[in-house]
Amino acid sequence: MATVSACAAFASVRATAGSAVPSAKRLRSDGSGRHPHMAQATDESTKDGAGGAPSPLAALGFEAPYLVERLVKHQLAASVDEADALFDEVKKYLVLAATDKSRVWDMYSLRVDEVWHQFILYTAQYSRFCQSYFGHYVHHAPNNAPRSGAGSAAPVASFAEFCVRYRQLFGQSLPDVWYDERSLAPDRRLRNALAGKLTIRRQGETLDLVADTGDILLTINDIAGDALAFIARSPAFYVRELPGGLDDEEKVGLAAALVESGVLRVAG
Repeated sequence: MATVSACAAFASVRATAGSAVPSAKRLRSDGSGRHPHMAQATDESTKDGAGGAPSPLAALGFEAPYLVERLVKHQLAASVDEADALFDEVKKYLVLAATDKSRVWDMYSLRVDEVWHQFILYTAQYSRFCQSYFGHYVHHAPNNAPRSGAGSAAPVASFAEFCVRYRQLFGQSLPDVWYDERSLAPDRRLRNALAGKLTIRRQGETLDLVADTGDILLTINDIAGDALAFIARSPAFYVRELPGGLDDEEKVGLAAALVESGVLRVAG
């Protein structure tokens, strides 16, 4: 049986997906004179104990059992331990951005980003968290938001720079939860926000997964045609449910390519 190559598929996705897949997020602050779509803290929020307030690093000890319960209940995490780990990374991301104003810090994980979004839904608790540890409300803004005054904007950090800064600040390498595709297994649940908007186009012995914009999101061997058709029409499913006679490794490989591209998102 031909093997689905996640790496080869990802290479073709990155060049063609464009705006057809969900974008990541950037952190922005409301500080006067700050660019509205960058990860920057106010000067006061980076001072240890400024005005009696705790350092941003103290945010790492904040607990939100109501959020953890929600993540498990809505199958955004498979267990309490996984929900805790994801929320820990949300806090670390916010702390990293608050303590280093020299860069715009992108959000590189859709899973971590989703947990951040879920936290924001608890409006009062999130507002108190932000004010307590950062001195201002931290907004959740899309990467592709319009920029104004581009000359005053800090440079956007690369993923490599993000990894280096993470290690410097927290004394460890970026954990696997930041790499959404690494959490995949046959029993992992996936979501497809583009379900019903995708079509499949045959090119000889290969198949193209095509967005409603006409962009080719993925090209694979037609041995995975049944699985690809299932993905195109399904808003949510488990990796193990992919049809067409693929073995578990091939199912995970196909799913990983689509998670890396942003077409699919990992749930619980």
